[in-house]
Amino acid sequence: MRRFIAKRLLLAIVTLFGVTLIVFVAARLTGDPALLIAPSDASEEQIQAIRVKLGLDKPIPVQYAIFIRDAFRGEFGESLRYGQPAMNLALKRFPATLELAAWAFALGLLFGVPLGIVSATRPGSIRERAGTIFARLGLAVPGFWLAVILMLVFSVKLGWFPTSGREHLSSRVLPVIAIAWVSLAQIMRVTRSSMLEVLGSDFVKMARIKGLKERVVVWKHALRNALIPVLGMAGFMFGMLVGGAALVESVFRWPGIGALLIDAVFARDFPLVQAGVILVSAAVILVNLLVDVLYGVIDPRIRLG
Repeated sequence: MRRFIAKRLLLAIVTLFGVTLIVFVAARLTGDPALLIAPSDASEEQIQAIRVKLGLDKPIPVQYAIFIRDAFRGEFGESLRYGQPAMNLALKRFPATLELAAWAFALGLLFGVPLGIVSATRPGSIRERAGTIFARLGLAVPGFWLAVILMLVFSVKLGWFPTSGREHLSSRVLPVIAIAWVSLAQIMRVTRSSMLEVLGSDFVKMARIKGLKERVVVWKHALRNALIPVLGMAGFMFGMLVGGAALVESVFRWPGIGALLIDAVFARDFPLVQAGVILVSAAVILVNLLVDVLYGVIDPRIRLG
């Protein structure tokens, strides 16, 4: 088990280094950051001063080494737009995004797992067909498009929910539904596929031969094994929910890190973009690491593999 955890931890560290490299390179592929940040009427001296401030006057390898050093210290410089430490701004906004992602994942589990079970245990029924259609719609309809529709109908036209903000509990309803839409469909699809596989296994057939009720077979014996793949996709789902929250946050003006990053991109606030992307990536990597370890504890075959 220790060897398994050590391998996963090493993989997480390598992945995090890869993220820092991608962020570093992407910031420079857009052109000279100093030229993008500087006003259109800036003089060459002003542009050079920006380069010196951002450390862009040094060789690329030196810049990356400094970037890595500062990243592990949590130092990404000051936001060009807000004049505050970039990581502090990202950390202040991140809990709001985590809140939406957690509610969305819980909603996906609450409805996705039962729908997947019903779809698997009653093939050909109206419920199974309705569930299949719903899953396909969930995978086809973008979350931000659904967010716009929900706002127009339930906030603007009917006035049932606020259009923006985080002050009231009702402010969470529409953003959570918009974000949970895709996760619900994914969880339902994986649960259905896993349940069908488990229901065809030998130990389930043996349970039925022993005369156990179908409800006991499904909910006590089959479900426990069918949920293992759902747990395995939890890390991926977390990353997808956090990433998908960005546009939804912008629609509802939810004060999360997604909306902050979009504003930072348009404002060409490179320190804030780098801090936000690395913070989100580190959180996703950490969640995936925890899920991998938990997955290995539940299913020893993963450790042996």
